[in-house]
Amino acid sequence: MLATSAGEWVHCGRVFSATEIAELCATVAWLPGLARKELAATVCEHLGWTTLTGTAKISACLDFLERLQAAGLLVLPALRPSPPRRCAPPSASAAPVAPVAEPAVHCALSALAPVSLAVVRDATRVAQWDALVARWHPLGFQGAFGYRLRYFIKAGERRLGCVLLSGAARAVAVRDQWIGWTAQARRENVARVVNNSRFLIFPHVRVPHLASHVLGQLARRARADWLEHWGFEPLLLETFVDPRHYAGTCYRAAGWQLLGASSGRGLARPGQSYHSTPRQVWVKALTSDACAALCAAPGSPRS
Repeated sequence: MLATSAGEWVHCGRVFSATEIAELCATVAWLPGLARKELAATVCEHLGWTTLTGTAKISACLDFLERLQAAGLLVLPALRPSPPRRCAPPSASAAPVAPVAEPAVHCALSALAPVSLAVVRDATRVAQWDALVARWHPLGFQGAFGYRLRYFIKAGERRLGCVLLSGAARAVAVRDQWIGWTAQARRENVARVVNNSRFLIFPHVRVPHLASHVLGQLARRARADWLEHWGFEPLLLETFVDPRHYAGTCYRAAGWQLLGASSGRGLARPGQSYHSTPRQVWVKALTSDACAALCAAPGSPRS
């Protein structure tokens, strides 16, 4: 379980290339606010490090991260004290949170109260958000880890949908060519690209132009919200649209740019293959110099 002479490392039977080690160290440097377990889950997702059943190898990853820290290659977040265990009160229920019933909304956008995005932080509302997206989004939802920010789309107190921002895809050929960054710049700056990984208007809401209106708001406030929540500003939004089911019209109307299609090959791993349907790749720059900034050597990751 030592580092190899070629800069590779072996842990739990897996060989990590020098490039993967560099990307792993860059990921850790960009996520100083996460607990170690969340950090390990994020690394497992980026590296595709899972069991045969698809479960992230979090314990193995934690051990590997500690090895890399001992070798002086990275610095892990400080261990957090475990909170005292408390017994659940007799009235507490372990049953899943039921989606909140919402009335039908069929009207013009101008007929609604001002539409807004509300950041979801309260644990009860997070559970409601998760249940609604799991029920109605075509991709479902099994939870989020790493950097993420949930929103409810609201008109007054009425909920119209949900939005999730999360960590960017590690490598996308058409996006990376458009940005023009080197592999090193991508490893160091990819955290400043944020993925609109879930966008849901509830099926009982039929309001023309609502989706593009919400996406416009999202682009205007994403930097400030991310800075407040995570301590640094993103520079670029990205999303992936399945052209078999959607045309991406709302993204185009909101000023996003279609770059092309993903390869559909997923992450290449020795002895493994992963294929999916190619997706449209859309991006929205949040600053006028987003590409130049993403290509530059980073300053403080929390600047």
